[in-house]
Amino acid sequence: MTRMRAVDAVVLILEKEGATETFGLPGAAINPLYSAMKAHGGIRHTLARHVEGASHMADGYTRAAPGNIGVCLGTSGPAGTDMITGLYAAAADSQPILCITGQAPVAVLDKEDFQAVDIASIAKPVTKMAKTVLEAGQVPGVFQTAFQLMRSARPGPVLIDLPIDVQQTEIEFDIDAYEPLAPAKPAATSAQAEKILDLIAEAEHPIIIAGGGIINADAADRLVEFAELTSIPVSPTLMGWGVIPDDHPLAAGMVGIQTHVRYGNASFLESDLVIGIGNRWANRHTGDLNVYRKGRKFVHIDIEPTQVGRVFSPDFGVASDAGAALDALLSAARGRTGERALPDFTGWASECTARKSTEHRKTNFTEVPIKPQRVYQEMNQAFGRDVTYVSTIGLSQIAGAQMLHVYRPRHWINAGQAGPLGWTGPAALGVAKGKPGETVVALSGDYDFQFMIEELAVGAQHKIPYVHVVVNNSYLGLIRQSQRGFEMDYEVSLAFENINAAGSASSGYGVDHVAVAQGLGCKALRVEDPELIGEGLRVAKELMDEHQVPVVVEVILERVTNISMGTALDQINEFEPLAHTPADAPTALSPMGELAAAK
Repeated sequence: MTRMRAVDAVVLILEKEGATETFGLPGAAINPLYSAMKAHGGIRHTLARHVEGASHMADGYTRAAPGNIGVCLGTSGPAGTDMITGLYAAAADSQPILCITGQAPVAVLDKEDFQAVDIASIAKPVTKMAKTVLEAGQVPGVFQTAFQLMRSARPGPVLIDLPIDVQQTEIEFDIDAYEPLAPAKPAATSAQAEKILDLIAEAEHPIIIAGGGIINADAADRLVEFAELTSIPVSPTLMGWGVIPDDHPLAAGMVGIQTHVRYGNASFLESDLVIGIGNRWANRHTGDLNVYRKGRKFVHIDIEPTQVGRVFSPDFGVASDAGAALDALLSAARGRTGERALPDFTGWASECTARKSTEHRKTNFTEVPIKPQRVYQEMNQAFGRDVTYVSTIGLSQIAGAQMLHVYRPRHWINAGQAGPLGWTGPAALGVAKGKPGETVVALSGDYDFQFMIEELAVGAQHKIPYVHVVVNNSYLGLIRQSQRGFEMDYEVSLAFENINAAGSASSGYGVDHVAVAQGLGCKALRVEDPELIGEGLRVAKELMDEHQVPVVVEVILERVTNISMGTALDQINEFEPLAHTPADAPTALSPMGELAAAK
């Protein structure tokens, strides 16, 4: 056996577990771990400007590719508390990130020592495990357990808190004898798969709701195979967007009361059997449950048993990893031949496909100031099929999900359940680290962008290129829209006359985002004419490629715009004109048909 410090063992374990991408800030109580990383040389590190930003970078890196586990590092006390929001965002969306914090020496714990806080107790509700390690000999086992937990069942984050004296204590450790523990995942049985197929056989209009669990299981190809085998239309959730290409004939469009397409809701309301795979029945997806559930049966497949029946009781529930469930369904469906063959759903699927050329929202606005819908039209044209979008919350994210197109898994990366303002920028840096050489485009409103704006300097320092589209109406737009029900517009305006603003470019719009971005070492440009958005995006890509830094494209919007949403799938409020001709929505997946245009 080899004798080494506990932190030297930690670094070797990170390497063997494949978690070699770290984001964080050194500090007195975590410096021993940093010394081990420096001595080892094989652990990559990105120096963040804020510890919360580091946690979001780790989250973005995890989401970028199958098998990734991002690691965030911080010192004792406020570093850990700063990362709680990042742990919450990761836990809410079932993302495995590892948070390692330094801690005061064991002897002074519970004595109000400087920057000593019981971070394990604070983090416990938003992690799968949170532990302060008091004995150095336990360090390898705690890390081994942590990686197994992060990968088992419903994935999620873990926090390990290391007192500084524990970090530096020598232990006997042999990395060659260390083996990662196998993760435990429930799997659907053949009998359960047959039961689901029995329900499908009784249906006339089945539809699959494909959730983020399919992406976590790296099972998008199996979902598409099952859909094609059975001719059942697929509607992705916001977290599952990309599991089936938006232009696939069986892609029925996203359903929801905020992030949705009109034809997606219309097709769902015609369904009679809903097969949810790896989804949560989130309230922004379902809206009013009486409308959502009326006249249809439900199957729910989820890796976490307590999720089944959590929102409502399905007609049939299965606790299973999404990939394992799809394997079982594929095997069972291939065996259904002759008299046991499933019904032919191609007619129903064709109806759903036909709806994709109807009920488009207008995007081709020419007004100045710019209407936001035009921005997403131009993004569709500028970035094409290979782009990865990163977004978080607000009207920008809702409108983006209604109008952008996604064609591959992990090409729409979104903090879906927690939705913390400020997540987008640092998460995009993590995504770009996880997708080197690929085009990453972040989408923010002005308020989301101002949260954690300092992390742009991280991209400049470490040469992490991505494009950040900021739609600026100088408002907390989603909150202002929700205040309409209270007949108020109160404390949601970010507008002011900036005494340093040059010319009319941002007059009355407050913060000069272009100047701030440039001051942080990035490139930035501003667009005020809708006809110049495409050119601005083209220039941004060129600047990103040339300088290998984040490039901000600020688009000045009209101050007040309401984005389509409602309380139920059949009660969506449309605030802008709908498309009446193909020219009204030139980047729609299916051009508006003559019949639809005539209505």
